[in-house]
Parts: sequence; structure tokens; C-alpha cells
Amino acid sequence: MRKTIFISLFILVGLIGIGIGYKLITFEPCPEARTVELYYYNYELDKDESGNTLCSRNGLVSVEREIPITDTPIQDTIKLLLLGQLTEEERARGIDTEYPLEGFFLKGASLNNGILTLEFEDPNNKSGGGSCRVGILWFQIEATAKQFPEVKQVRFLPEELFQP
Repeated sequence: MRKTIFISLFILVGLIGIGIGYKLITFEPCPEARTVELYYYNYELDKDESGNTLCSRNGLVSVEREIPITDTPIQDTIKLLLLGQLTEEERARGIDTEYPLEGFFLKGASLNNGILTLEFEDPNNKSGGGSCRVGILWFQIEATAKQFPEVKQVRFLPEELFQP
């Protein structure tokens, strides 16, 4: 009789434990994604009074995207920016980008004392060009990286990237 009561209590406690565990899992979901901003460019927003393109940060426009929760959100966000995947609606609003650049990709990133160093591979020299173009390419990456509060400054490696 005692053995039956003990087994019954053991089973009951086990079922209560499973129920509590199930409730915690069911009602306390962990976020699986986070929202980030990718900065692209709208030429129409970056003109002087004569209609000349200024090639400045004034043309930067953010678009929201979801990325998975990982240990490398800055790298994940920059890699997503470099894919250049704009929606039809965003393009209709005048948002544009030259990304992706053939062969151009983020090789690595490190953050030390607020300085984010991004190392890229550019075997086809696609990050070069005129000063307006390279400035805009640079600004897009820099603004996207600086949305993260821990990033105060952005450096690019190799230093020959984004040269006119």
C-alpha cells in the first residue's frame, strides 16, 4: 500500500513538473529574430537647389529587415546589406543600391573600444570608381554598422577599398 502511494505521488510530482516545464516553454518564447536597419540610397533626396546630386549622407534611407538572433549581429547585418535585396516597393520609392558587387564580401569583423574594423575581399576591384560612387558605397556600410550603439567608428580593410 505504501509503495503504491509512493509511486502515485512520484508520478504526480513528475507530471506536475512536466506541466510546469511545458508551461514555461509554451508561454515564454525566446525571440528568434531581431529587426535591423539597412541603409541604401535615394538620389532624389540628395540634390542641391540646382538639382545636382551631392553624393552625401543626405540620400541615405533605412529599410527594416529581420535577422536571426546570433552572436554576430553586426556581421550578419552588413552581409545582408551587401546582398542588395530591395523590394519592388522600396525601389518604387526611389531607393537604390549598387550592392551586390561581384566578388565583394565581408571576410571578418572586430570591435575594439568602439572601433569596428570590417575586412573585405574585393578580388574584382568592384569597390573602386568615381568619388561619388565610392562615397555612397562607404556611407551605406558605415550607417548600417553605426546603428549598433557599441559602434562609434568604422574602419575598412584593406585600406585601398572605396578609392576613387
